[in-house]
Amino acid sequence: MTFQEFDPVSRFVAGTVGPTGNRTFYLQASDGRRVVTVAVEKQQVSILADRINDVLDQLAPATAIEPGQPGGAREDTEPLETPFEEDWRVQTLSLAWDEGRQRLVIECHDHDPDELEGGGPADEPVAGGAEADEDSPFSRNSLRVTLDPPQARAFARRSLSIVAAGRPPCPFCGGPLDPTGHICPRANGYRR
Repeated sequence: MTFQEFDPVSRFVAGTVGPTGNRTFYLQASDGRRVVTVAVEKQQVSILADRINDVLDQLAPATAIEPGQPGGAREDTEPLETPFEEDWRVQTLSLAWDEGRQRLVIECHDHDPDELEGGGPADEPVAGGAEADEDSPFSRNSLRVTLDPPQARAFARRSLSIVAAGRPPCPFCGGPLDPTGHICPRANGYRR
């Protein structure tokens, strides 16, 4: 069980593996020598990207430049780094703005940090991914990534495009449509 911190991070992206309709979503952080890949839900990626854009629009509109614009981060369209194994599955995501450094901080946990007794990874990080004792408050997995505003905007843009590349939603219930349609609960179980 580890706490991994990427500050600075060279690459932080959302990506998928698998065919449309059966994709697994991942977040991947790397700094050249380390790569951490965690599994997330599609909705977690979508909500995280939306919230990042909201924070940047409110707190850093001048520095959160769109990818491809002068001063913006490079648009990252490369796939996830391979080979990889899923390190763990994210249960809780948190987003914070570091006012002093003008940076966005994203934390991913395989647990609810508020449920830990006596503090936890967010309170006292273990240096650079050190192993934690099984009985300590650090015996859970956590990942902290620090992004500058252009990197954060690029991450949000890529994440939203990956989410949108999936199956289109049903106009009635919002559930994903397969090429053959789906059984729609809003249409009393009739196929749409």
